[in-house]
Amino acid sequence: MNLNNLIDEFIKVFKTEKEIYLFFAPGRVNLIGEHTDYNGGHVFPCALSLGTYAVARKRDDLKIRLFSKNFERMGIVEFDVYDLIYDNKHDWANYPKGVIKTFKDMGFRIDTGFEVLFCGNIPNGAGLSSSASIELAMSIILKVLFGLDVDMIEMVKMSQKAENEFIGVNCGIMDQFAIGMGKKDHAILLNTNTLKYEYVPVKLDGISIVIANTNKHRGLADSKYNERRSECERALKILQEKLKITSLGDLSEEEFEKNKYLIRNEVERKRAKHAVYENQRVIKAVKALNDGDIELFGRLMNESHISLRDDYEVTGIELDTLVSAAWENGAIGSRMTGAGFGGCTVSLVYDNRLSEFIERVGREYEKKIGYKADFYVVSIGDGAMQIQFER
Repeated sequence: MNLNNLIDEFIKVFKTEKEIYLFFAPGRVNLIGEHTDYNGGHVFPCALSLGTYAVARKRDDLKIRLFSKNFERMGIVEFDVYDLIYDNKHDWANYPKGVIKTFKDMGFRIDTGFEVLFCGNIPNGAGLSSSASIELAMSIILKVLFGLDVDMIEMVKMSQKAENEFIGVNCGIMDQFAIGMGKKDHAILLNTNTLKYEYVPVKLDGISIVIANTNKHRGLADSKYNERRSECERALKILQEKLKITSLGDLSEEEFEKNKYLIRNEVERKRAKHAVYENQRVIKAVKALNDGDIELFGRLMNESHISLRDDYEVTGIELDTLVSAAWENGAIGSRMTGAGFGGCTVSLVYDNRLSEFIERVGREYEKKIGYKADFYVVSIGDGAMQIQFER
């Protein structure tokens, strides 16, 4: 991303070059631990080198004006600092708008308007959390422009609250946490029940992280995400009649197997099984990484995908095709990542097989699905930040 060009674009769109600031919030990929975040389990995400860049400045009036290079045809979306209601016509801009409203509802003083130009290189709708990236970018913009006394964990929580209550997506905290708290060359082992976390070095000597985008657009709000969450909540409620647990993440595999008979609905039993076993897979995967056993880490990634396919049923032909092609073409491990129903896979691939891997997996995918997948070789980067720059 050429930052000077981005600043020039801001000046062109908003007709000013006074007192402008530059920001970045990454996308994220979850290496393992899918659909565990709202089930009180562990996740293992990392921030990416891809993300959302933003240029911003304060105004002297009450107008908030937002522009995205990714949705140029929409032009500038404009609303008042005291008129923060969800509007279908505002499309992508509802995400930053929800964050502004959440900050104000929590008592933070945002009493003038401002202008922001967003530009992201995260594929929209791919499951790499472009929405949470925009939310954290907006959070750090508000902190800097208005001199707010707010730490990153608070901003993470408010960004999640905005997505839950303003957008209406009942997401867990993982996406916002990984994007806000990311650290270069580290993934985050996060207990979503307690928010206890630790940074784990990801040493990938001679190995690359490859993201493959199915290019099947998947809107999280209208997917079966909320349905899966409800199924797990019903299973938990049944188990709580006998067990003193606060979440499915509290259970070991053995405890689940001993008590699963209580869940009479077969579908709900399968959903709960995934949540329990996936949580334990994360813990095993982190140990494997710390032990330098990348092959075991890869096998656990593969098991994760099988569980998401068979027990949680959130994959679909596009994701399954990419993953099976990855398995057949030398991936150390490969799985779907994100909510599912389209979006992306994440694979670990030896560098000396990288070109051949992308070519072969891409060819097999296009042959079976009828259109191309996109591939991104990514590195693990830092979390949301203000970027210092000189012109």
